Amino acid sequence: MNLSNDTISVLKNFSDINQNLLIKPGNKVQTISTMKNILAEAEVSENFESEFGIYDLPEFLRSVELFEKPELAFNGSGHVKISQASQSIKYFFADKSVIVSPSKGINMPDKHVTFTLKKDDFTKILKGATTLNLPDIAVIGNGSTVKMVATDKKNKSSNEYSIDVGKSDKKFTAYYRTENFKQIVDDYDVAISKAKISHFVNRNKAVQYWIALEPDSEF
Repeated sequence: MNLSNDTISVLKNFSDINQNLLIKPGNKVQTISTMKNILAEAEVSENFESEFGIYDLPEFLRSVELFEKPELAFNGSGHVKISQASQSIKYFFADKSVIVSPSKGINMPDKHVTFTLKKDDFTKILKGATTLNLPDIAVIGNGSTVKMVATDKKNKSSNEYSIDVGKSDKKFTAYYRTENFKQIVDDYDVAISKAKISHFVNRNKAVQYWIALEPDSEF
């Protein structure tokens, strides 16, 4: 088996969410943060035949990248052989009992607010939050416009960066920790629920994320 560049990109992104990964048979890969507040799922081009656990995903990806054109052989003996020509690595799997992985999926409750987040706007809000060192991102509806605001909600005199991202007749404030915005930067269809969960569906790749809102979000 060869891992496509798209799959490696997804796995790198998932390693930012959780360094553990449990891959199950099929072509869907899921991960969940250790705090259980971010769940991510992707459909990949590869079809995995058996379940296996990786304890240190960044290390595994670095191992794969030691080769220009790596071939992965799963032989059911508790490890994968990564090889090319005369080089090879025997990489052992982790027991699933030490892996933090999703036990079930999420069914979005109500979709109180929906909008499309463009890649360019996503890039700008993250850059604003990073530049100004802001720990929170709020999605705010004022009854007509939806905007995203990078802020520090605990500091009334905080610097802020804001950008309009859509329209809605709803009034709400959905708070996130900036550190929980782990998505691949791209275009997304976004749905936010009053149950304080949100759903980001990538418009260009088969990747989606469910991200919990902060408890002080208001609807």
